[in-house]
Amino acid sequence: MAAITAAMVGELRAKTDAPMMECKKALTEADGDMGRAEEILRVKLGNKASKAASRIAAEGVVAAYLSGGVGALVEVNCETDFVTKNDDFIGLANTTAKLVAEKNPADVAALSALPLEGKTLDEVRAALVGKIGENMSIRRFKRYETGAKLVSYLHGTRIGVIVEYEGADEQVGKDVAMHIAAMKPVALSSADVPADLIEKERSIAEQKAAESGKPADIVAKMVDGTIQKYLKEVSLLNQPFVKNDKQTVEQMLKAANASVKSFTMYVVGEGIEKKQDDFAAEVAAQVAAARQA
Repeated sequence: MAAITAAMVGELRAKTDAPMMECKKALTEADGDMGRAEEILRVKLGNKASKAASRIAAEGVVAAYLSGGVGALVEVNCETDFVTKNDDFIGLANTTAKLVAEKNPADVAALSALPLEGKTLDEVRAALVGKIGENMSIRRFKRYETGAKLVSYLHGTRIGVIVEYEGADEQVGKDVAMHIAAMKPVALSSADVPADLIEKERSIAEQKAAESGKPADIVAKMVDGTIQKYLKEVSLLNQPFVKNDKQTVEQMLKAANASVKSFTMYVVGEGIEKKQDDFAAEVAAQVAAARQA
């Protein structure tokens, strides 16, 4: 049995907003496995335990560049929110997006090696690090080259969206991009939702349904119903349109004689875990360790 420390309990609480004792119980049941403990809390407490999953865990900006049927979306990270307002840093992000669109690099390494102002992009980045005194990195990018239409939308500098669409005026494309930024779908349609996400939801649904004590056939129907609801909630075409929730995005597009081919959305820091110092948890952990000794 793994030792459950106060620091571990504090970390799980920060991730889930669940009560301390529930966090400790979940960690004990999971034998110290943080991921499994978070899943246990979701089963017991519902979506409250997953609130922290969408928290921004790193600083930076998203930048977009469009020119005709070519476009790019990039995320460039830094250490503090202060730097995200620096003109030179924002300029680096915008320049990076333009380079991606114009030069079509294979990956971040190839992008970093591209020439810029007599240097490479990475050398320009390193010089800016030296000037500002804070680390920064190019995390990811997505490039489009298409005969369809492209539209981009930036919600401040923290959320960026590019939509590839056909058969409509620019406003319809912008409306879809703004909807994506607000509702954060994970796929275009239900059929496109990644299998690993579905299996994770199925596992949680099965555990919740099993606790109901209902017969197996009823439990199976409960699980299937939960998954179908999940698929509608996270697929763009099935979501209620933010500007008119009486129709889905698919219905809105059909009425406008339009269609969406694909989209990309970046949220700054998504999936990056940023170290958070918790002085109280550290002290509690040290006290607990001293008592054990």
